[in-house]
Amino acid sequence: MHQALRSLDMEDRHGFQHYLATSFQPDQSALRVAAQQYLADATAETAAALAQAADPPRQELLRRMNMAPGGTGALIAMRSDIAVRLRDEPELKLLDADLRHLFASWFNRGFLELRRIDWQSPAAVLEKLIAYEAVHEIKGWDDLRRRLAPDRRCFAFFHPALPGEPLIFVEVALVEELASSVSPFLMSQDADQDAALARAARADTAIFYSISNCQDGLRGVSFGNFLIKQVVEELQAEFPRLKRFSTLSPVPDFRRWLTQGKDPAVVAPPGIDSDGWWRDPEQSETLRPALMGLCARYLTRSPSSGTRIDPVARFHLGNGARLEQINWLGNTASRAIQESFGIMVNYLYDHDSIEANHEAFVHDGTIVRSPDVDALLET
Repeated sequence: MHQALRSLDMEDRHGFQHYLATSFQPDQSALRVAAQQYLADATAETAAALAQAADPPRQELLRRMNMAPGGTGALIAMRSDIAVRLRDEPELKLLDADLRHLFASWFNRGFLELRRIDWQSPAAVLEKLIAYEAVHEIKGWDDLRRRLAPDRRCFAFFHPALPGEPLIFVEVALVEELASSVSPFLMSQDADQDAALARAARADTAIFYSISNCQDGLRGVSFGNFLIKQVVEELQAEFPRLKRFSTLSPVPDFRRWLTQGKDPAVVAPPGIDSDGWWRDPEQSETLRPALMGLCARYLTRSPSSGTRIDPVARFHLGNGARLEQINWLGNTASRAIQESFGIMVNYLYDHDSIEANHEAFVHDGTIVRSPDVDALLET
């Protein structure tokens, strides 16, 4: 089947995917009988029988397709292929949901392997880092070499069914004190290995400044929470001096929230669309108080009221991090200015409070934050 699919053109592959999505439904008679038996006698046995009857044969077909050499990669590519058509072809959502359900089992933490990536890693893996970096573009081999220097670390999850293919990777900078700007991490610095080793030895803080998912077909399958927690353990073992573990994260939806006009109480300050305002110190300082206060307000809205919060904030707060610090012009790259007026955020992972922070966020939408963030809310 895989060999036949590889020989099809795009239109015929789409036809096969549509066939998968609309056929192979559960047997209606068997499902009706199982449902009636469960309603008449709600036991563990009748619930199991109902679940078995409701399992579509399509999932068994996908499981068998996964057994073939290269089958896992082919199914990931299939899900990536149908993603762009879900809006126009809602019937494909059944196939997408089945693939996501199966991937959640096949790619659970027990199957994942954490590896450190350094300059000695295979060239094919290093090339994939350059291709998959989604937060801060890697501008060639010299840039990559700097990101893999002795005062940096890069870790990735791999899966045995996809040898040489990272699923997700994180880039870490070992520094002194909390970092408020990403520029030092992205600028070319001296190539002195001894100097970099000395910086690593002095470091008391690990900054997670880029996390990139590599496989679009695995969207919605969570790896990042496991990755950060295991990397913290690895770094603590290698560098006992490290006391703080923090991100330096973007705020990708801040401008959209500020300018969409859905909240009449939120008013964008004049001048945010003027060309190059961030390069003019006087104009920048004029905008700073209002934008910093508005960003603090944006990031501290509780999701318990049905509010859609920033996706990066949701990820880290859901993992138990604390909203620690909001940084003015932490990234002045064009994309960052367009998304968040250059503002970046530190989410702090404190070992002693991670679980309590996670529980507070998940159960009642409480966003644990520092006094510095509270002070911004009063501006």
